[in-house]
Amino acid sequence: MAEKSIILFDGVCNLCNGFVNFLILRDKQNKFQFGSLQSPKVQELLKQYHYSTDDLSTVLLVENEQLYSQSTAVLKILRQLNGGWPLLYGFIILPKFIRDFFYQLVAKNRYKLFGRKDVCMIPTPELKAKFVE
Repeated sequence: MAEKSIILFDGVCNLCNGFVNFLILRDKQNKFQFGSLQSPKVQELLKQYHYSTDDLSTVLLVENEQLYSQSTAVLKILRQLNGGWPLLYGFIILPKFIRDFFYQLVAKNRYKLFGRKDVCMIPTPELKAKFVE
């Protein structure tokens, strides 16, 4: 069985939490695990990849022992979903600096546009197995 992809996200960001909830509803084959960037266990994982534990402004994807960030992470995540979502992976042909410019524009303003929580999302007992503790 293939190892699950791990999606790391800003646990207090409403946009990020919405994205995680969107993915959980569509992860029928149980391909993903999730972890809040604020979690001590995730912070240790980031150190293994020599990634700054101070940068909470991006969605990260750990897949096949590789760490992907920003637009590349999102496109690789969407590629694993069913339905029409994998078609968006076609945007990977755009140069990374262009894709990431738009990603960073949203990321920089995500709290203003979507708000934030005071604490990280706490998964229900049914969903707890999908999260890195």
